[in-house]
Amino acid sequence: MTKIALGTVQFGLSYGIANQVGQVSRNDAKAIISFARSCGIDTIDTAIAYGDSETRLGEIGLDSFKVITKLPFIPENCEDIGSWVLEQVHESLQRLNVSSIYGLLLHRPEQLIGPHGEVLVQTLEQLKAQGVVEKIGVSIYSPTELDDVMDVCEIDLVQAPFNLIDRRLKSSGWLQKLYNAGIEVHARSIFLQGVLLMPHSEIPKRFEHWRPLFNVWHSWLLNNNTSSAKACIGFVQAHPQISKIVVGVANLQQLEELMHASKELPNSSWPNINCSDEKLINPSFWSLL
Repeated sequence: MTKIALGTVQFGLSYGIANQVGQVSRNDAKAIISFARSCGIDTIDTAIAYGDSETRLGEIGLDSFKVITKLPFIPENCEDIGSWVLEQVHESLQRLNVSSIYGLLLHRPEQLIGPHGEVLVQTLEQLKAQGVVEKIGVSIYSPTELDDVMDVCEIDLVQAPFNLIDRRLKSSGWLQKLYNAGIEVHARSIFLQGVLLMPHSEIPKRFEHWRPLFNVWHSWLLNNNTSSAKACIGFVQAHPQISKIVVGVANLQQLEELMHASKELPNSSWPNINCSDEKLINPSFWSLL
């Protein structure tokens, strides 16, 4: 079974700095899901906040797939957190056209340690006990978010950014800690929203400050006669602590290329392009560049 999991934010939104085709069409979405099923992909990642992604997936049909979705930010004026969570999950199941899901993640894990954290944890554990959700977890931007979360909730699944530039999950020690604790780890943003796949000449001017880093990256690709996709996937696959690698695609051809790249033998060494600058590794800062 492949480690590749299908991310579907593009099914519901026009997403990604490298996305030039916008939201995936219904026909393309159906073809992508069909191909994913045929080549052994068993996990699909979506979220309530991903536009109409859940509805699209429910229309196509998700038999044989493990489905992971995410709760949106809890509204500030929400008085009954438990009922709100149960309602969100019920509506999500209806859109997805499934009776249960593999994983339910929090998009804002800091809410577990906020004023409503206790009720939130109880409700998530209730859904798990009822068999509506198999695993509960968090989607994080930085490993530092885990420092407090792990003290208040027994999570089963963590989704985190991890790529050749952003290696914080490993350098922080959390990757090994999670693995040792039996917590499933899914890596996302392995292409840094597509920036690592861009031809050198097409990297946006906003990243000019890190031009030397990208020079090293593209020189390494040239010297090693390898593709950027193969290198990015191979780097993550070289970490056995990671169970799944979430990739999003805009069309069937992209998924075919990524699946081909994932089957090639990985390199034994990697370029030194590790960077801890949040302005580069966290896409939420890019609009400020």
